[in-house]
Amino acid sequence: MNNTHFPPFDETLQALEASIDCEFGRENLFVADALGRILAVDIVAKENNPTHETASMDGYAIRFVDQQLGKLTISDYVPAGEEARNVVTKGQCVKTFTGTLMSEGSDTLIPIENVEVENDAIRITSAVSKGFAVRPIGENYKAGEVLIKKGTKIGFAQIGVMAELGMVQVEVFIRPRVAILSTGNEILDFGEPKTSHAQIHSSNHVTVEAILKQMHCETMRFKLIRDDRALIEQQLRQALRWSDIVVTTGGGSVGDFDYLQSILTDMKTQNIIDGSYMKPGRHIRVVKADHKYIYALPGFPYSASVCTFLFIAPLLRKMRAQNFALPTIKAYMGEAYKKRSKFVEFTACNLRFFEGQLVVDLEGKKEGSSAILNNLLDNPVLLRVEKDVQKIEKGETVDVVLLDL
Repeated sequence: MNNTHFPPFDETLQALEASIDCEFGRENLFVADALGRILAVDIVAKENNPTHETASMDGYAIRFVDQQLGKLTISDYVPAGEEARNVVTKGQCVKTFTGTLMSEGSDTLIPIENVEVENDAIRITSAVSKGFAVRPIGENYKAGEVLIKKGTKIGFAQIGVMAELGMVQVEVFIRPRVAILSTGNEILDFGEPKTSHAQIHSSNHVTVEAILKQMHCETMRFKLIRDDRALIEQQLRQALRWSDIVVTTGGGSVGDFDYLQSILTDMKTQNIIDGSYMKPGRHIRVVKADHKYIYALPGFPYSASVCTFLFIAPLLRKMRAQNFALPTIKAYMGEAYKKRSKFVEFTACNLRFFEGQLVVDLEGKKEGSSAILNNLLDNPVLLRVEKDVQKIEKGETVDVVLLDL
C-alpha cells in the first residue's frame, strides 16, 4: 500500500473499537485469590454499613441533654461485639468501646478523657456537641450503593471491601488466551548459535509475550516458524483453535517471503485494520475470524512492542469492560524535538516530575530505526506527535501515551 493511502491512525483505532461485539468469558474466584483480576460485575452493598449508630471511640453513651446534670450513673458495660442490654434514660450512661453499637436512648458519646469515674458514676469535666463520636447509619455506604464498578482492576482495597461485605467468591473476567507466532528464516531462538552474520536472535515473541502477561493474559508462545507458507498456515490455524487472540510478528509486510497477508486473505477473515498512517507500525494488520482476532504486527521489536500497547491493549480493556481509549496525559516538552517523518509518530521518551510539572525528554533515547528495543528501557512513555507537526519547541504542551498495564 502506498504511504499516502494509509488510513489515519485515529480512524484505525475507531474501526477496531467498532468491531468489538462481545466481552471475554467469566469465572468465579475466591475473593482472596482475585488480586489483579478484572471485575465482571458491579459490587453492590446489600445493607447499610454501619447498620446501627456506632461509637467511634471509647467513652460513655449518654443523652446529650443530660450533660447539664454533671454526674451520671453507669447503668451498663458493653464490650465490643455485644449489644447493650439497657435503654439509656435520664441521668444514666453506658460504658461503650470503639465499634460498639450505641445504646438505645443515647445520642452522644462522651470520651473517657472528658470524665472522672466515681464508683458507679461519671462526672463530666468537659462537655461535647450533640452526636459527638457517633457514626451514623450508612456512613460507610448505604444499601443498594454500587461500591465497585464492573471493569475495575481488583487491588487490596477492593479485596478488603468485598471481605467486609461478607463475600466469599467474586465474578471476574477470564484471562484471555493469546497465542504468539514469529516467522522468518533469519531469526534464532534462545541459545541457538549464529552460523551467519545475517542471523539475529528473536526478541519479538518473548517481548510481546511479557507485555501480554503483564496485562493478565494467558499466553502460548509457539516455536519460531521458518518462511514456509504451508507451515505458517498450519500453525496459525492451530493457534486459533486454542486462543482468543493470535499475535504474529514478521511476515506481514509485502516482501517476497511474507506469506501472512495472503494466508489471511485465503482464510476469508474479516478485515479490521489494513495499515495505519503512523510510525512505527504503519503496516499493521488486524483481522477477525468469528469472534477471535488476529494481529499481524511489524517484525522490528520496537514496532511490535509499541503496536501491542496501541492496538492490543485497548482491545483487552474494552473486552473486559474497561475504557478503550489510549491512556493519554498532557506534559511539557523538556527539550526541542524534530520529527523525521510525515506520519503520526509515537516516540519513546522519559516522563519526569520537575518543579511541580510533568516534563518529557529523550535523555538516553537513541534516534534510529524501529529496531531499537532498548529505547523502551526504564519505564518510558510514548510522545505522540501529529502528522502535521514537524517540530516541538522546549516548553510546549504535548500529548503523552502511558504504557498502561
